[in-house]
Amino acid sequence: MKREVFIKELRRQAESTWDIIVIGGGATGLGIALDGSSRGYNTLLLEQSDFAKGTSSRSTKLVHGGVRYLAQGDLQLVMETLHERGLMLKNAPHLTSNQEFVIPIYSFWDAILYTVGLKFYDLLAGRLSMGKSHFINRKNTLTRLPQLNPKELKGGVVYHDGQFDDARMALALAQSCADNGSIVLNYFKVIDLLKNENGDINGVRAKEMVSGEEFNLKANLVINATGVFADDISRMDNPESKPTIKPSRGVHIVLDKSFLQSDSAILIPKTDDGRVLFAIPWYEVVVVGTTDRPLDTITLEPVAQESEIDFILQNAEKYLVKPPRREDILCVFAGLRPLAANPNNPVSTKSISRRHKITLSPSGLLSIIGGKWTTYRLMAEETINKAIKAGFLVKRRCVTSFLKLTTLTASTSYNRLHIYGDRSFEIEKLISDNPGLGVPINSELPYCRAEIIWICRNEMPLTIEDMLARRTRALFLNARASSKIASEVAFLMAEESGFDKKWQKEQVESYNQLVKNYI
Repeated sequence: MKREVFIKELRRQAESTWDIIVIGGGATGLGIALDGSSRGYNTLLLEQSDFAKGTSSRSTKLVHGGVRYLAQGDLQLVMETLHERGLMLKNAPHLTSNQEFVIPIYSFWDAILYTVGLKFYDLLAGRLSMGKSHFINRKNTLTRLPQLNPKELKGGVVYHDGQFDDARMALALAQSCADNGSIVLNYFKVIDLLKNENGDINGVRAKEMVSGEEFNLKANLVINATGVFADDISRMDNPESKPTIKPSRGVHIVLDKSFLQSDSAILIPKTDDGRVLFAIPWYEVVVVGTTDRPLDTITLEPVAQESEIDFILQNAEKYLVKPPRREDILCVFAGLRPLAANPNNPVSTKSISRRHKITLSPSGLLSIIGGKWTTYRLMAEETINKAIKAGFLVKRRCVTSFLKLTTLTASTSYNRLHIYGDRSFEIEKLISDNPGLGVPINSELPYCRAEIIWICRNEMPLTIEDMLARRTRALFLNARASSKIASEVAFLMAEESGFDKKWQKEQVESYNQLVKNYI
C-alpha cells in the first residue's frame, strides 16, 4: 500500500462517484470496505487517524465465541461468534492461533457447572470446534499452570478459543482491501456530509490531515463505521440525532511471561465486579484483563485509571503464586467499547449485549454500532446486504467467508516474520542482502531494522506511534523498551520517507510523551 499513490488516484477520480465511502478504519470499517470491494463495488475508506488507532488495537487479543455470553443465555450470539471464530482462523492463519484455556476449579459444584457449560460450547461450535473441553485433576492443572495458586484447588476445566494480533489483523484487512481495488487512507478526516437538493446524502467532505487539503467526494452510499465516534458522524447528518453509543473503558496490563510460565491461558470466571479475567500468553508476554467502566467522555487516547490497574492486580494476586506488582507492569493499555445501548436507560455496561446494530437514517446514512472483533466479517456482510436491500447497491454475492488474507496455510513452518503473511519473504530478502538489518534494534524487543524499512515501504505509517504501537507491537509488549528504540526508528522512517531532522526530533518527543500513558 502506497499512501501517495492512493491520494494521487483520489485526485484523478475527483469527479467520479464512488459506490461506497466507508468512514472509519477500525475492524468494522475495514471489514465493510473489504466486503464491498470483494463484491466488486468501487469502495473508498477514510480514517481520521491511523488504522485501528482506537478500540481495534486495544482488545484482549482473543477470537472467541464468548463463554460469558453463554452464561448470559445469549445462544444466538455465541453460535454466530463461534462460527466467525472458525472462519477467522481459517482465513488469517498467519495472525491467529488455537489457544488452550484453563478455568481453575475451587469447588466440585463449579467443576460440574463449567464442564457441562463448556461441553455445550463445544457442541455449538460444531465442525468449527477448536478442541474438546474436559475436566483435569489438580495435578494436571498445576502441571499446565505452574504459577497458579494451589490453595484449595480441586482441578481445572480445559477449553479452546482463538487468539490473534488485532492491529496486524486490521493491516491485513487494509492490504486485502487494496488488493481488491479499494482505496484506504489513514489520516483523512471526514469533516462534513454532502447532500443533494432533496437532503439525501451523496458524499463527504474530507481533509487530508498532513497537508490540510480538502476533498469533496461523491458516493452512492456513505457508511458510518466509526465505533465510539459514530454519534459525531450522525450529528453531521442530523444535529438532533439521539445518542446511540454507551461507551465503556476496558483496561489491560502486560506482564513478563515469568508470571504465567505456560502456553495455556487462565480464565478466572468471577472477579470482584462479576466480570471474567483473563491471563493470556501473547508473543513473549502475558496480557491480563479486562475491566469495564462506563464513560461519558470519548477520546482517541483513553488512559487507564489507577483504580482500574489496582483492580486487575488485586484479582490476579488471588490466583498467581507470584503476585504481580505495579513495578512489574510492562505496559498498561486502555480501550473504549462502542456498546450499542440507549443512554436514557442506564444499565451496567458489562450487562449490555455485544450485539451490533445497523441503522439507516432518513437521509441515507447507514450506520453500524456495537459488535466485537470476532464478528467483524459478519457485521460487514450484514451492513452491505442492508444497503443492497435499501436500493443503494446492485445485488452481488458476499465472498468474504472464504476470502484468504494470506496464501500461507496453518501448516506453514513458523518463524517470527510469519505475521507478515506471504510477504514475509520480502523482509527475509532485505536481511539476506544486508544481514545487519536482521539484528534486533533492542534486546528487549524482537523487531529488526528490516521490518521497519519494509513497513515504511508498504504499510503507510506516518508517525513513530503508527510504527511502534500498531505496525509492530513494541509499545504494547514493553512500553519503556519501545521508548529506547524511538530515535533509531525515527531515523529509519526519515530515511525511507524523506522526513527531516526536525520531524525526527518532534516525533521522538511526542512518542515519549505518549508512552507515559502506558506505564
